[in-house]
Amino acid sequence: MSNDQDLQQSQSWYSQVARTHTPEQRKNWYGEVAEAYNRVRPRYPQKLIDRAVEVAQLPVDASILELGSGPGIATTAFAELGFSIVCLEPSLEACKVLQKNCSTYPQVEIQNTTFEDWELASQKFNAVLAATSFHWISPEIAYSKAADALQDQGSLILLWNMSAQPNAEVYQALNAVYQTQAPSLARYEERAVQEAYLRQFGQAVIDSGLFKNLVSEQVACEVTYSIDDYLTLLSTYSAYIQLNPQERNSLFIALREVLEKTCGSSLQIFYLSAFHIAQKI
Repeated sequence: MSNDQDLQQSQSWYSQVARTHTPEQRKNWYGEVAEAYNRVRPRYPQKLIDRAVEVAQLPVDASILELGSGPGIATTAFAELGFSIVCLEPSLEACKVLQKNCSTYPQVEIQNTTFEDWELASQKFNAVLAATSFHWISPEIAYSKAADALQDQGSLILLWNMSAQPNAEVYQALNAVYQTQAPSLARYEERAVQEAYLRQFGQAVIDSGLFKNLVSEQVACEVTYSIDDYLTLLSTYSAYIQLNPQERNSLFIALREVLEKTCGSSLQIFYLSAFHIAQKI
């Protein structure tokens, strides 16, 4: 799975979505956008992946449990390094994309299930990995079950891609559309805001009382998108998924008109990519 504008309410996101959506709805949240998610979601920089492997001190034959693998955006980066990975992904549609993306990695096992429903394999893994997905798991279960799945000295690796942002000038042009059609989406994350969110995520790991020696690092990223791909990217974010189709279509038509006038055929987006790594106590 993803960042996502879900992360703007990281501490309360799970309780919000659990209160308003059934378990079945949560499992299939990204089902209709699985292919789009795979195509347009930003990747994790290779240097961040390499540093995560170094900080977590993963042996060359490491076994990793990945939570909420989605279509495999992080999975393939770790599989490419030769690690064995058990992927837990609740969406059947995402599992199909994941299977295709990992077809050349026989050491990747895919299970269509949630972490909550997964039968615990105690003290089996060198690392538990969650790539922009940990906020989808009940906090009462996430940390304790992750710790139970880890070997002694094993590591929890949380990767985050924060919400992709256009530059401030482009956002100001778009803001008029948001204010008219979807005021709740009229949020702009400056770098300092994303850094504050990341500090919260890291503090939550320590506050669990189950992990130590937290290491946090981040990379500022910039990617160029066509207007079509940028709007497709937005369609994979939860705040847009929750709009009814007619509202979303109307919003995207208006956003496209402004983007074509402001940016031409493409625009640059910015986001922070980061990790939190901590060792099992």
